[in-house]
Amino acid sequence: MLQTSESKVTLRKVAHTDVDTYHKWRNDFEVMNSTSLSLDVYSLEETKDFFEQVILNGNHSKSYIIEETEGNNPIGITSLINIDSKNRNAEFIIDIGEKEYWGQGIATIVLKEILDFAFFELNLHKVYLKVFSFNEKAVHLYTKLGFKQEGANREALFRGNRWHDIIHMGILKKEWELNKESRAVTN
Repeated sequence: MLQTSESKVTLRKVAHTDVDTYHKWRNDFEVMNSTSLSLDVYSLEETKDFFEQVILNGNHSKSYIIEETEGNNPIGITSLINIDSKNRNAEFIIDIGEKEYWGQGIATIVLKEILDFAFFELNLHKVYLKVFSFNEKAVHLYTKLGFKQEGANREALFRGNRWHDIIHMGILKKEWELNKESRAVTN
């Protein structure tokens, strides 16, 4: 279990018992709208297969359930995927599945913890992500924490009757360390 430095949430490894909760989130268009390329309805069997092959047994990923500290209620999932040990990089993903927790700073807490884990435990050099251009709050969060825009797939996503870019962002270990130091000085 990863204990977050802020007491709102904890992170624990994903377990087989989480499949039903994940299935609920995966089939909620509002939850997946800002993170999933293909909005679709999945059968429980399809979700179980995906969960088993990708989330639980993915050779190059580490996935965690985000739990509310009081009550241990699952509220989301986060992962480092496509972990490349040779080149020391990985992709970050997050879904806050319980909508009543949106806008409460949970993603900020989780991302800080995952970046510390990625850089100081896994000794990664870089963490990258993809974010939809219409998800302005997420772009702002990633920028605030030190991610730099590295490119974009222009008009690669059709959502809400409009075309949107998929923005590629990344942060290097040295940038995260510098960002942490500057935050510590200002606090």
